[in-house]
Amino acid sequence: MIHIKKIGVVGAGIMGSGIAQVASLGGFQVVMHDLDSTIVEKGFDSIKKSLSIMMKKGKIDPGQDRKILSNIAGTSHIEEVVEGVDLIIEAIPENKELKTALFHELDIKSPQHTILATNTSSISISAIAAATKRPSKCVGMHFANPVPVMPGVELIRGIDTDDDTVEVAKYVLKRMGKEFYVSLDFPGFLGNRLLMLFINEAFNILWQGIGNREDIDRNCRLAFRHPMGPLELADFIGLDTVLSISDYLFNEISEKYRPSPLLKQLVTAGHLGRKTGRGVYEYETTNTK
Repeated sequence: MIHIKKIGVVGAGIMGSGIAQVASLGGFQVVMHDLDSTIVEKGFDSIKKSLSIMMKKGKIDPGQDRKILSNIAGTSHIEEVVEGVDLIIEAIPENKELKTALFHELDIKSPQHTILATNTSSISISAIAAATKRPSKCVGMHFANPVPVMPGVELIRGIDTDDDTVEVAKYVLKRMGKEFYVSLDFPGFLGNRLLMLFINEAFNILWQGIGNREDIDRNCRLAFRHPMGPLELADFIGLDTVLSISDYLFNEISEKYRPSPLLKQLVTAGHLGRKTGRGVYEYETTNTK
């Protein structure tokens, strides 16, 4: 099993910056990359805000935030994120073509021993790995959002992923303070096979006028003990992301994943949830990526 010292994170949005934070907290050197240097800067702003909250809650010691930040470098050049890294975690948008193109590039430019992990929530690990010459060293590591808060990570083994790669992924996750559950490589894996049906049915109930948005979410909080209702959760995830995953599962698995007309209408109108200031609900501030 290779010894992991340095981790590259490709994508500095909400997920990527969160992964970079917990990787640094686990004692790894981290390089966080995005094509746009402005997004890298926003990623660091997000990490600083998260660490400030953790310090106020006593989850990290005073001054530990500076040490965590000092272990993270930022770049908009792909050559810098692959240099000397032992593991690269991809956290770019949920698009098969984008992910396979990135893995092909990472395979060419990164050291031969480097493990390539994807944060995909639904796309086949085996299909992404097929774009490389190292499919045995490709694995899925699907973090829950927000990454610094949520303890669970879905660990997905592709058809060619070897035992050493899985063990390294488990070791890294434990160092990050995460718990994991293992899924085979099938569209939607464990989590989204369940979650997308749940969220989509909430949209259908709202679309059919059976209940209003507040009561649908209130039902799930009060009766199911969920911390957040399905419509609130969809806004938090991003309605475009929910639609993308639902479309993928609809095409790959069955009719039961057909996206709700209301979900499609909101996305078409540009109402994507918290990040645009409006989704199922309205929000006072706009969080742009």
